[in-house]
Amino acid sequence: MSPTDDVKDYLLSLQNRIVAELEFLDGKARFAEDQWDRPGGGGGRSRVLHDGGVFEQAGVNFSDVHGTEMPPSATKHRPELAGKAFRAVGVSLVLHPHNPYVPTTHANFRFFSAGADSAKPVWWFGGGYDLTPFYPFMDDVVHWHETARSACAALGDDAYERYKAWCDEYFFLKHRNETRGVGGIFFDDLNEPDFDTCFAFVRDAGDSFMKAYRPIVERRRKHRFGARQRDFQLYRRGRYVEFNLLYDRGTLFGLQSGGRTESILMSLPPLVRWAYDWSPDPDSDENRLYRDYLRPRDWLADPKAAR
Repeated sequence: MSPTDDVKDYLLSLQNRIVAELEFLDGKARFAEDQWDRPGGGGGRSRVLHDGGVFEQAGVNFSDVHGTEMPPSATKHRPELAGKAFRAVGVSLVLHPHNPYVPTTHANFRFFSAGADSAKPVWWFGGGYDLTPFYPFMDDVVHWHETARSACAALGDDAYERYKAWCDEYFFLKHRNETRGVGGIFFDDLNEPDFDTCFAFVRDAGDSFMKAYRPIVERRRKHRFGARQRDFQLYRRGRYVEFNLLYDRGTLFGLQSGGRTESILMSLPPLVRWAYDWSPDPDSDENRLYRDYLRPRDWLADPKAAR
């Protein structure tokens, strides 16, 4: 079995486990499964839940695609790979809850190999997870980052700080001058010191996702809300759409590589609204999100003080 097949087996298992746990959390709806083939090579398994007890829409997708030429989004930072054959396996998920007090979240874990037919084939891992609350609670944010830090421990003392900073930089809406949410971890081009170490870290990170997210859902799922909170949630979902369509590498890679459009755009929220030149009241909970959370911050510097 090749290293890519080992990663594929793990990612299929991860998809199964996350789907099962989300169905348990939701308590009402179940995921529908959609198997698809990519004309250029490979395919995937999309699983999507609609109108559940907790989740308005949730998607957990697996893909295993290959081709004769890397798409532009994958060679932007690696021009030497232009024209090389490739294989990419990955799991990507986006969860859009009903309740505005339950955060939206995204995660993906992927493995690329390129130039297998050349003298020097290359491989690397990428991925991570981030949290996008609408009405944030510091306890939730600290728990999220503590879990992420623990998942990075095997790579060294500075791994969390590096991947947390990378996440803050990546999930940043330049045209809005704000972060998409409160971050998490993001990594790419990971191929050192060796395959086994990198793969072990990816397994730690993948296995930690529900440990980070589930307690937040359980704490906030029954929080009462009204039309004001729902309207703000739909307005802030617009930022999610803007980021995914303007900046997200995974979206660009999927579309440029001929992936299945329905599965790629599963990440977009089912309902969203924009309002011209809107701004929150200075003393409102909505403004607290902008003032205290939508900027890079060391959430773990002094958790007791932060609470």
